[in-house]
Amino acid sequence: MDSLRGFSLFISLERGFMLLMITFGSVILIGRGLCMVHLLHLGLIVFLGWCGVDAINNIFDMELDRASNGFRAEFTERLGVLAPVLSLAFLSLSLGLGLVTRVPNVSLLISLGVLFGAVYSVPPLRLRQTILKPLVNMSVGSIPVLIVSAFYRAFSIESSLLSLLVGVTTGVNSLWEDLADYASDLGSRARTFIIVFGLRRGIYLTLLLGYLLLPLMILVGLMYRLPLLYYLILGGLTLYITLRILQRRKHLSEKELRTLLEIGRLFARDFVLVAVVHTTNLMMSSYLKYGLRPLTP
Repeated sequence: MDSLRGFSLFISLERGFMLLMITFGSVILIGRGLCMVHLLHLGLIVFLGWCGVDAINNIFDMELDRASNGFRAEFTERLGVLAPVLSLAFLSLSLGLGLVTRVPNVSLLISLGVLFGAVYSVPPLRLRQTILKPLVNMSVGSIPVLIVSAFYRAFSIESSLLSLLVGVTTGVNSLWEDLADYASDLGSRARTFIIVFGLRRGIYLTLLLGYLLLPLMILVGLMYRLPLLYYLILGGLTLYITLRILQRRKHLSEKELRTLLEIGRLFARDFVLVAVVHTTNLMMSSYLKYGLRPLTP
């Protein structure tokens, strides 16, 4: 069980699952129907590509992870030379499945995702330790939707808006992660957004950005005419986060760093849960809207 948990952290399984749900939803929305072959093919491209890219990040982040996620750092170190081998295997499989589509733009977008992942993690650029981190995450997050659009050759206002929503959400999500990584980033003298603006203001900023995402999420639902369930779950998630903020409002006014660090970690966990539920909601709502229209590959 420890090995399974370690491996899930090594490839950041929960974020891989989020991108998988986004890809499934994009296939159904952009394809205007359900084709299981396309669903599984494009889903594997994105999921394996993410696993490879995030494995690279965790290989180069072992020292930082010792402060914020010691178990993941220990597991990555225990993998030794197997860690880069696994990363290359994931990326090779993703690129191979991209070539199978025989759509040049799909392979190009996969390569761009790998490139963004490399500049995010690998020295000397290592943009994950700079204020540009959210922009890189925004680019990486939008790629799954762009891959689906390229596959169907269906670039439209709707698909562009969906890509923007996923990209911006991923960029904001990187700020949520920085709340949990504040101590390790501060110790490594990183210049992330949260470090530059300070932890307290960073917490308020991430909360504000989370609420500002709502209009974009609603607009995507309206453009694709998603069912009522989509808006009900979105409203439930908004209520959940609002209640969690109200529960911790007294702690947000405290000046002690240890208290703020704990609040940051708690909010980071809440935001991950919300992101997983929202992406699953998007996929399920897409299925309810178009998934009953079977397509042939």
